[in-house]
Amino acid sequence: MVINIATKRSGESRLTNGLEMTDHYFDVPLDYSQPNEEKIVVFAREVALKGSSKKLPWMIFFQGGPGGESPRLAGPSGWCGEVLKTHRLLLLDQRGTGLSSQVMPRTLATRGDAAAQAEYLTHFRTDSIVRDAEGIRKALIGDKKWLGMGQSYGGFCLLTYLSFHPEGLSGVIITGGVACIKQHIKDHYRLTYKKVIDKNLLYFQRYPEDAVVVNEIVKCLQDKEVFLPSGIRLTDRRFQQLGMFFGGSGGLEAMHFLIEKAFITGVNGRELSEYFVAKVERASCYENNPIFTIMHESIYAEGYATQWAAEQLRTEFPEFNMDAEQFYFTGEMVSPGMLDDHKSLQPLKQVAEILAQKADWCALYDLDQLAKNEVPVSAISYYDDMYVPVEWSEETARHVGNFRIWVTNEWEHNGIGVDGPRILSRLLNQLGERAPFGYRA
Repeated sequence: MVINIATKRSGESRLTNGLEMTDHYFDVPLDYSQPNEEKIVVFAREVALKGSSKKLPWMIFFQGGPGGESPRLAGPSGWCGEVLKTHRLLLLDQRGTGLSSQVMPRTLATRGDAAAQAEYLTHFRTDSIVRDAEGIRKALIGDKKWLGMGQSYGGFCLLTYLSFHPEGLSGVIITGGVACIKQHIKDHYRLTYKKVIDKNLLYFQRYPEDAVVVNEIVKCLQDKEVFLPSGIRLTDRRFQQLGMFFGGSGGLEAMHFLIEKAFITGVNGRELSEYFVAKVERASCYENNPIFTIMHESIYAEGYATQWAAEQLRTEFPEFNMDAEQFYFTGEMVSPGMLDDHKSLQPLKQVAEILAQKADWCALYDLDQLAKNEVPVSAISYYDDMYVPVEWSEETARHVGNFRIWVTNEWEHNGIGVDGPRILSRLLNQLGERAPFGYRA
């Protein structure tokens, strides 16, 4: 059952650099099984080119994450500019993010003890996000359908949308987010660990001089107390998480440019520079997005407890041991240690543990419905994607009806941020071409 949203508050339209933007706030049920109880706020920004027709079809955009807010636009550039040529765009701040009712350590503290906070967070998964979107559609455009677009985790959301509310969608575009709908979370992480190993090998092959420096940094962090500007100790575990760099275009270079400025010569001899330490803190900061850390693994869970799956599987990959001959960086793998290494997340350790042990997660996908899907889907996946393995993406594409997938090695996971207009132009064009089951462009 979809609950109609009773309250919509909209601001005045504002013209900025050729864009007409209107802010909308929606009151939605915290728990859709109790629609008349507590409400939370979900924010979305309507964007159109100045002077464009009010009759243009709508697109709703689902941001990556989990826990990421929607883009803030300063002008009609990039992939958004391409979309705005033909659509009105709704940029959704998924519940818990941006200007929607936020999930932050201090807001969670108002909910009560760890058990109450964990229970509250169970309503911030994909299933609730999709029900918000479907209710917003009815509030904004009534019975008209809209086009859905999702980047990374946003693509996961759209597969859930297709599973349970396909009647709201005229089409779907997925960029780097074709989820593994048939695989257990451990199957996902076994494959992503291997891909992260490949990225490390490529990095040290491209910048062999960094191998010695990286090991020296790790030894320094293990032997001495190095403190971040926030006052918390910089651990080798937190340094290891910088492998997130490797998932995007230019990531190897970003890592190299950081490592090459790691050391200075001070009064105590060779030591880590303030510049380096501050940059590491900013690059590895999850304080502004606690959802990513404490709920990341739950985006894969259907009827089982995740139990820190990525951390469990580390034992299968000795390459990531802290005492390995060559230190390797990890990728998008969360661990309970992250709650110790980030000061404002420390109060959420018990909350995160409760969520990791929760086993009665609801289903996120309806495989039967997806198999008979008639809503056209146009997706791009990347051969070298470190976060969403192309192997599972192709498996999903073969299962979902009317699904056209474009697989390429031209970009990494952040392709739409690098060459958005080109990618979106092709994906939009493909929507008009009905695809056979499991079609690969």
